[in-house]
Formats: sequence, structure tokens, C-alpha cells
Amino acid sequence: DGVTEVLAHRSDSLRDKFVEIPCSEDYDSHRRFEGCTPRRCGRGVSDAIITREEAERIRRIAERGLSLGGSDGGASILDLHSGALSLGKHFVNLYRYFGDKIHDIFTEEDFALYRDVRQRIQQRIAQVFGISSSSMYLTKPTFFSRMNSTEAKTTHDEYWHPHVDKVTYGSFDYTSLLYLSDYTQDFGGGRFVFLDADSNKTVEPRAGRVSFFTSGSENLHRVEKVHWGTRFAITISFTCNPEHSIGDPVL
Repeated sequence: DGVTEVLAHRSDSLRDKFVEIPCSEDYDSHRRFEGCTPRRCGRGVSDAIITREEAERIRRIAERGLSLGGSDGGASILDLHSGALSLGKHFVNLYRYFGDKIHDIFTEEDFALYRDVRQRIQQRIAQVFGISSSSMYLTKPTFFSRMNSTEAKTTHDEYWHPHVDKVTYGSFDYTSLLYLSDYTQDFGGGRFVFLDADSNKTVEPRAGRVSFFTSGSENLHRVEKVHWGTRFAITISFTCNPEHSIGDPVL
């Protein structure tokens, strides 16, 4: 793995930490949107956007939704936008599968909090990268993840491979992660790792911490395997292309 530096320790309380990195050429093979497509690239971490209490409330939304299903392997997802929910070795549409019972699981307040948190993260990303928040759009997949040490049963469970979001999902321009549990307290392993040419830079999750970055090859990354406990997070993704935009989920 070479040299590993910690970009954000779990014990840190970071107002705003930002590291600028030269942009990759990935954006050149996609349509550019002036005032949004990254010209300034990098990665940031902030513990000042979402409170720990809000993160705990959001985690309870994830826990309730994922209790309806869950992967046979170590990685389960819940996408409130599309309704995708891990179930065994497959996915089901939560809204079709459970129908009206969904109102017993989620409340309007849950979805209002989800929207509010998304807006705050979007505004902070826009501010840091010097773009207008109205020029970026929520895109898919935006989803909750629950990871534990259960052995992978399908390729969907193999979350630890290095990847580039812009390559995996062409629509992504800015990626963010909101952590909903604490490294070393709720789980072991599971750190987020940026794979740079000279060294690895890790982010240790803590509830309420937001990590965000431009989605191109300048931010090649992976997640370490979770060794024990359960790691909750939500990936919230943004595009500059309005054709790839999705709306906030509604109950």
C-alpha cells in the first residue's frame, strides 16, 4: 500500500479541510457545463455541515429501510429515489414490494430531513469549488450503504475495489459521503482511502462527517474491508448535466 497519511482522524473535529488536486482529463470526454464542470479539483472533509444528532436520525432511516431486506453478503444498499433495496442476492423495488406498508416505515419528517441534509451538502460543495449550487443536480445512484464483515456472495458485495466515480458512472461530477457511524467505535476497517501516486490518504468515518470530492481520476479511491461491526453511510452524487438529474425522494 505504500505510505498512508490520514487526511481526517475520527477524533478530529474539522470545520473545513480542503486539498486541491490538478483535474484529470476525464471531464474532457463529456459535455462541459460552464460554471459547473470541475475546473478546480480536489477533496474536502467537514464536520460542520451536519450535526451528530442529525446523522443519528438519518441512520435510523437507513436502519428501518434496510431491516426490510439486506444482502446475503457484507454490503447492503437502500436507494430512496429508485426504491432499490438489497434482498438476498438480488434487489427489489421497496415501493412496489411493500406498497402502502411503506408509510409504517418512513415518515414525511424523514424525507424532509433527507432533503435538508442533501441541500446543505450541495451548497457546501458549490461554495468550496466556486460554482453555483443551482447549476448542479442530484444524480443516481444516491443511496444508503450498510457494510459488515460478512463474506461477499455476489460482485455487488465487493465494495473494496479501487474505482473512479466518473468512469463508473459517467454522470458524476461531484461525489459526497455522509458518514452515519464511527470508525473504531461502531466498526473496524472500513476507512475511505484516496489512492494517490505518492501515498494513500485516508478518511476515518465519524457520524456527521461529510467527505466530498470531484469525481474524476484525480480521486481514485477504495473502501477498506470492514473487519467487525457495522458501517453506515450515504453516498450523495451530483451532476452538471440536467439530463441526468433526479428529484428528491417523496413518500
